[in-house]
Amino acid sequence: MLLRRDTDRSFRNACSTKGLPLAELVDRIWEGSGYGARRDRKPFRYQSFVPNPVGDWDRPLAPRAAQAVADATAALSGLQVTRPGHDLESLATPLLRSEALGSSFIEGLRSSNKRLALAAYEPVAVDPIARAVLGNVRAMERAVELGAATRRFRLSDLLDIHRTLLEGTSEERFAGIIRTDQNWIGGRGLSPADATFVPPPEDRVPGLLDDLVALINLDDAPAVAQAAVAHAQFETIHPFGDGNGRTGRCLIHVVLRRRGVVPLVVPPVSVVLATNARRYIAGLVDFREGRVDDWIGAFADSVTSAAQATNRLSVRIDALLEVLLARAGAPRTDSVARHIVLGLPAQPVVSAEVAAARHAVTPTAARAALNRLEAAGVLVLTRVGRRRDREWISDELFELLDAFEHDLGELSEEGTDRPMPRRTRPPRKR
Repeated sequence: MLLRRDTDRSFRNACSTKGLPLAELVDRIWEGSGYGARRDRKPFRYQSFVPNPVGDWDRPLAPRAAQAVADATAALSGLQVTRPGHDLESLATPLLRSEALGSSFIEGLRSSNKRLALAAYEPVAVDPIARAVLGNVRAMERAVELGAATRRFRLSDLLDIHRTLLEGTSEERFAGIIRTDQNWIGGRGLSPADATFVPPPEDRVPGLLDDLVALINLDDAPAVAQAAVAHAQFETIHPFGDGNGRTGRCLIHVVLRRRGVVPLVVPPVSVVLATNARRYIAGLVDFREGRVDDWIGAFADSVTSAAQATNRLSVRIDALLEVLLARAGAPRTDSVARHIVLGLPAQPVVSAEVAAARHAVTPTAARAALNRLEAAGVLVLTRVGRRRDREWISDELFELLDAFEHDLGELSEEGTDRPMPRRTRPPRKR
């Protein structure tokens, strides 16, 4: 948030009239650099934004935000109800991958469910974008694992999520490392001259992260509101050289899983946020400028939509599996073919060796079942990388998953300004 003096006054007036504690605007000097446009090489003054502490957050919610949080909590609780014929736990893998795809899309990393599944099956053969999205899947898995842990969340856990995200990518040099220079979001140059937002100075980041970890460990705040504040505060701090947006969306699931509101699946919150990235970014601005209830209400609405979408996906996948089983000739309940079909959501790329290990049969029996499913038009043969094994997939399942994400709203690139800083040489501090 690069503020002129008149904007500075209006911002402070808005905060004081709402009875909110004032965030801090820190005056800094950009001393110029030896490269970039003329404006980047010249010294100038700018301001970086230091948010309010949130570690002991207990602010009461406005009625609209409170109702949205209650609705979201009820929708998430509904995902825990077991219904005949619906196995939400089997959707854990496709839902987590959809969430990673949505989170990556916001950052301009586009992939598909099929491409991601093939990358997960044979990571060595993937392209850079698929590798980055696969890193997001692994970071999301790590976030869920840490959220389910019985111990308190630590700063080292946050660094671990970030390290997992960037490991093996072109940005690995930033992995798990808190920034030691000033960064910024937006702008066209190699300085914060026209940045849309300037996060806190580098020397304030460690303390702000300790405070954020304290918020994540609260046990008495409404979980959905807690996740909303934790995510927005992290995005405001922007503590890393790259991968801030994706790491921040992982934190949503740390909080929701830690508070026990989603013990089985990862609701596709990022997919919903990606349907209107401009509105999402505007919500983060609302948070920074003191309109916290507006952000919490909008975030809670997204969580409700994600929970409702999870139920719709469950129904659609169940219907597809019934179609595939009928096409396979209604195999017996204990048959290998039936187990393979019902296991497709969790294991969408299958070889004889994988099926044999997963379903406790011989490779010969698994291969025979896969060949029968191919002949019946249930599975299609594919090739993954340079592997000599034969692998099978269901294109219909991948098409269903991609359609599910688009049904939440057209994933338009309009307004998807990548919310990550441009790397620069640090300004010399005075």
